[in-house]
Amino acid sequence: MFPLISVLLFVSAASAFPSNATLNAPRKIGKRCTGQIQSLADVAAAELCTTITIGGFTVPAGQTFALNPADGAVVSLTGQITFAVKNWAGPLMTITGNDITFNGGGHNLVGNGDQYWDGQGINGGAQKPDPMLRINMGGSFSNIQLVNSPGRGVAIGGSSLTVSGVTVNNAAGSAANSKSGGKPAGANTDGFDVSANNVRIQNSVVQNQDDCLAINRGTNIVFTGNTCSGGHGISVGSINSGVVVSGVTISSNTVTNSVNGLRIKTDAAASGSSVTGVTYTGNKLSGITSFGVLIDQSYPSTLGTPGTGVVINGVTFSGTNTISVGSSARRVEVNCGSTSSCTGSWNFAGLAVTGGAAGAVKNAPVTGGSF
Repeated sequence: MFPLISVLLFVSAASAFPSNATLNAPRKIGKRCTGQIQSLADVAAAELCTTITIGGFTVPAGQTFALNPADGAVVSLTGQITFAVKNWAGPLMTITGNDITFNGGGHNLVGNGDQYWDGQGINGGAQKPDPMLRINMGGSFSNIQLVNSPGRGVAIGGSSLTVSGVTVNNAAGSAANSKSGGKPAGANTDGFDVSANNVRIQNSVVQNQDDCLAINRGTNIVFTGNTCSGGHGISVGSINSGVVVSGVTISSNTVTNSVNGLRIKTDAAASGSSVTGVTYTGNKLSGITSFGVLIDQSYPSTLGTPGTGVVINGVTFSGTNTISVGSSARRVEVNCGSTSSCTGSWNFAGLAVTGGAAGAVKNAPVTGGSF
């Protein structure tokens, strides 16, 4: 029989009703101790403890800092983590587990993306580790800055998760370098990619050259109080085959100096997928250069021949959403494949878009709005 002090099981109201993260990951019971991580060699021993402190260190090139704490563990970062450079698949860091509390203490994860960037992103040129950080946990993740991710910043696969106070700082990628042929050096530097249920991302900042947020699948997803600049705006999609997205709320965000504002993009060739119940409220966007609102079923083409294999059911602009676009931009474009692939209530009463030129609404039941 094990001594009681060696093995602790924390039971709470939350754990009595397992989250999706709990259902998908094995339970891992920790000891009442504090584990210290100063190198990858320390990780295995530290994971046995319910309190983990990570000091600053450099992760060797070509290796992942993979952390799988015990259930209910509290993890604190007390110094900068730097990832040495190598052309490989990545990811650079992963964290997995149930009901984890991760606090970055305001410290940096440094991806050295400026040494990889070539204007082609993860779809061309030399291989780049991607994503920089994969969060496959439930609980809370907060107070950290990612600097210069080689590709995407944060990929979220864990459920029942709140992310707050996270900065994805890829601003340096907006300038050209010697390898980018005059184009911005950074590409495919998404801020947050979400493929999970019950996720809330709040009070965070993204400076990048691709989507600030890209929702690829999942239910009950909230993106609120965030700031995006320099990229491609806030997106649902792209949506491919066999995917469900439902219950999405995009609220009180600020988007500036971006190619697009708010997008829903579904693959033209996709089938058996649905996007249901997307609500926008209280968002402010300015300096949009291409499309204020773009809902397009022809991805990867823009306003090409749309497919009909993804049903978009219900899009709402409530409260006040204001978008200012540049003189060569389109205010709103909706490109649906058929009236059966864009259904339900599409109430745009809370949308006001100024500047640029009017777009077209094709095969969608849009009502209200000023655009």
